[in-house]
Amino acid sequence: MLGGSGQRRRGGYRGWGWGRGVGCRGWDGEDDVIGTELFKVLREKWGEDFNSRISEKVIPVSGDVTCEELISPEESDLRDELWRDIDVIVHSAATTKFDERYDIAMGINVMGAMHVLNFAKKCTNIKMLLHVSTAYVCGEREGVILERPFAMGETLIGTSGLDIWVGKQLVEEKLRDVRAEEATEEAVTAAMKKFGIQRNNSNRFRGNQFGTPFGNQSGSGWNGSPGPGWNQFGASWNGTPSPGFQAVNAGAKQHHPKIMIYHVGSSLRNPLRYDSIQVCGFRYFTKNPWIDRKSGNPVKVRKIRVFSNTASYRKYVAIHYLMPLKVFKLLNVALCHCPKATYINQERKMKFLLRLVELYMPYLFFKGIFGDLNTEKLRMEARESGGEEEGVFYFDPKCIDWEQYFMNIHFPGVVKYLF
Repeated sequence: MLGGSGQRRRGGYRGWGWGRGVGCRGWDGEDDVIGTELFKVLREKWGEDFNSRISEKVIPVSGDVTCEELISPEESDLRDELWRDIDVIVHSAATTKFDERYDIAMGINVMGAMHVLNFAKKCTNIKMLLHVSTAYVCGEREGVILERPFAMGETLIGTSGLDIWVGKQLVEEKLRDVRAEEATEEAVTAAMKKFGIQRNNSNRFRGNQFGTPFGNQSGSGWNGSPGPGWNQFGASWNGTPSPGFQAVNAGAKQHHPKIMIYHVGSSLRNPLRYDSIQVCGFRYFTKNPWIDRKSGNPVKVRKIRVFSNTASYRKYVAIHYLMPLKVFKLLNVALCHCPKATYINQERKMKFLLRLVELYMPYLFFKGIFGDLNTEKLRMEARESGGEEEGVFYFDPKCIDWEQYFMNIHFPGVVKYLF
């Protein structure tokens, strides 16, 4: 999470920065952040001045979005200074694990966002709160999804009655019940993950999704009328830099501050089809095969089967995997459990596959298209204003060449960091 400061410094504004586990003033773990490859471009651009310029522009502060006050009570002087100094807040802190513990996801993605909002309300010079979320705060709606704010308590399907406090209470009760059984920490984690999946599946049909373990960073439950200058910012599938600071600049110019939603994505103006990913993947790994770590031999790839809907997938899995596994189970019993180890191994692999599918199903068959009229207005303003901003914050999805992106950026990155 970042807070902008109104104090002018060497061609830019000084910024406060904090987040869960970020550190504190004089934090000796700063290299864990600015030493990453994320800062490679700036490091090459600024050379030997990199560290000094970063230290002039950024002040790391210890904080935790799951805590109501964000900052430790012992740091009251620092908190008061932040309330006086900050004028812009960019909030993007979230857990995006697909199988996160429900209590952790709720604490960070839901309550964390509310804590930041309440903190921002206490900043005397605040001009804007920019909330950055994933695409899936929209749930599983189909068709064109408009850039519109939700009313307080409104659900994803347009009904009222969304209450995050009820959800928070359910989480606390479940956690208390699990720990009352004197379960190990591993058992508690497994139980809370399972509870999250169950809650997500039940809420999916009622439109009450918030803070699920599926990477949603929610803000829709409390952005009905939080005050002037608040922005919620929804990002969808994209391969370009987000226009966060364009949104800040545009919001600062508004004569009547209001809630604005910006979808930064390509699904409307430059859609990416799943079969394009399939074709590019097959071509890339045929030309650049990765090496099996055990055998040392190149892995041969083949075209994968792509299913158009959930029903066709379930039918295929049932016929080709589940039924043979049941036959194997009977054979295992008939042969006095001689092939037991093989059966257990195959069953374990099948359970792992089904769990992955359960986690990713909402995204694999997502049929929404993100309207981006508000974002297009920002793009037009950037083009009209010209200057340095147009080049630095360029985010037109029509410029993306998907084939070039996957062949030269995405797949090489996957091989480098995951294989």
